Amino acid sequence: MFITDAVTKAQKRVGIASEQPPLPAKSILQIWTNAVSDSPSHPAFTCLGQTLSYGEIDQLSRRVASYFQKRLNLKTGDRIAIQLPNLIQYPIVVIAAMKLGLVVVNTNPMYTVRELVHQFNDSGVKVVVALDQFYSTLAEALPQTSIEHVIVTRPIDLLPSPKQETLAILMRLLGKRPAIKENSTIAFKDLLTVGTSYTPYSSSLNDICALQYTGGTTGASKGVKLTQTSLLSNIAQALEVISVGEDSLKHSTAIAPLPLYHIYAYSLCFGMLPAIRGHSILIPDPRNIPLFVKAIRKFKFDIFCGLNSLFVALLQDKDFKRLDFSGLKMTLSGGMALMTSVAEDWQKVTGCVVSEGYGMTESSPVISMNPSGFEKIGTAGIPISGTEIKVIDEQGVEQPVGGVGELCIKGAQVMAGYWKQPEQTAEVIIDEWLHTGDIVTVDEEGYITIVDRLKDMIIVSGFNVYPNELEQALTMHPQVAQCAAIGIPDSKAGEVVKMFVVKADSSLTESTVVEYCKANMAGYKVPKLVEFRAELPMTNVGKVLRKDLKAEELARS
Repeated sequence: MFITDAVTKAQKRVGIASEQPPLPAKSILQIWTNAVSDSPSHPAFTCLGQTLSYGEIDQLSRRVASYFQKRLNLKTGDRIAIQLPNLIQYPIVVIAAMKLGLVVVNTNPMYTVRELVHQFNDSGVKVVVALDQFYSTLAEALPQTSIEHVIVTRPIDLLPSPKQETLAILMRLLGKRPAIKENSTIAFKDLLTVGTSYTPYSSSLNDICALQYTGGTTGASKGVKLTQTSLLSNIAQALEVISVGEDSLKHSTAIAPLPLYHIYAYSLCFGMLPAIRGHSILIPDPRNIPLFVKAIRKFKFDIFCGLNSLFVALLQDKDFKRLDFSGLKMTLSGGMALMTSVAEDWQKVTGCVVSEGYGMTESSPVISMNPSGFEKIGTAGIPISGTEIKVIDEQGVEQPVGGVGELCIKGAQVMAGYWKQPEQTAEVIIDEWLHTGDIVTVDEEGYITIVDRLKDMIIVSGFNVYPNELEQALTMHPQVAQCAAIGIPDSKAGEVVKMFVVKADSSLTESTVVEYCKANMAGYKVPKLVEFRAELPMTNVGKVLRKDLKAEELARS
């Protein structure tokens, strides 16, 4: 049986089209402005106990857009980095950027100096908006970049005055905020002082609206060019699937703990939810489970977005289990493999089946989903509308249903390419087919199961970690001769990093390796385990055989 036939039957069975659905608007901004026009008083975002409506968020974003244009002289196509956790300031800045046609460069606040310098220089960022808590790392990176303006915000900047003053005093007493040179930065509050007038830009479907950085097999991360077309197409595709088997999801309240700098949450909160006039409950620190539960307990939420490691942590919290789940219609999972036991426990506690999906940054991001009422736990679901797939072996031969090979996809949601990387773009997009690097099998009902990763990518709590990047960073240490990174299974995070190291100096210790990694890598990339070796397994041309290291780890377990 051909995979195409299985997929077509699956799509017909669940009630979605095979072809690409019509775009919901002419731009991402138009989705937003339509919501502002017909639902101005409906809640759009809630964070830190504060709720702002679509109209209120839009007014604030107008002020920010005016400042960007009049005071900073930003023009269409300029790149702006947003280095924030999930705060209400995030959507305000994103929407302001959309109004002017700026290209958003989403930046992980946990990045180290090395990672910030690479991303800012590669993308050509002119302005960065950062949280004060992360300013010291940013300040160290700035002299190595061409950034012209730094805007710093505090978590409390948009809260009502009495609450803001009380929390400001508390933060000073705790001493948790770094000292910031006022003359070298712009306070976020200043952005709101110049009125709401600006000259809007007229968008084209081919315009790049975001550069979303993702790791690469060559070590350095690459900017994925996401256009209006790719994002809008994926929003339309995903909306069609989530409407399967559900009553109207209009005005749904969604719990949004996943970071907005990740493409999954970015597309959800700035595309899908505004399209249904939804209400996003932003969680700045989902690792703090007690505060997380406290933040959502007063809401009767319809949609919950998460991933395996977060579900595990929540299910271990007794207060979470006491929440009101009577309105929960849909639980979306992506970013990492969902364990069957976790899915079963989630359903027992919440009464809601988890709908697992699969995607990648290069596909804006959704490729397949489990439609509501048609979930098959342990699979990544069926291809969404307008998405062709094929499975090929190492010789490029297409496999039938049940065959194993690399998943390739074709659809309007595929990226425009890697920023300034035509050669690497040509390596992954061949004859319009995006080669995902994931080994899969497709069953007779059209469901995709991820078998393995062709690339050696490690997924830690939904974040992509690329061994080459880690190895290049660690080998800069003078006491390290060689190293190799692999992912090993972890019940909570899905995978964690293990680093194999060959010493150049016998005095090198495990703690030295870990501390060096902490200084040069984001926290989730730091190895949890370090093993010293006299030598590493190599091919006859000197390439480290990570698969042999993984096989040894598997044999031990």
